[in-house]
Amino acid sequence: MELSLEQEFNLRSFETQVKQMSREQAQEFLVKLYEQMLTRENMYKEFIKHEWGIDQQS
Repeated sequence: MELSLEQEFNLRSFETQVKQMSREQAQEFLVKLYEQMLTRENMYKEFIKHEWGIDQQS
């Protein structure tokens, strides 16, 4: 899968920002980013359960 032109631009911008961070800032950022990824994953799971009717108890 390829990135769109806008995504490529955002990636380069992100890369520039990360390169300007200190090691400590980058480590803190990575932990927060991972937390957001896990939260997003949980949201997707709940959305799919809801859409498929899995979350409804009989």
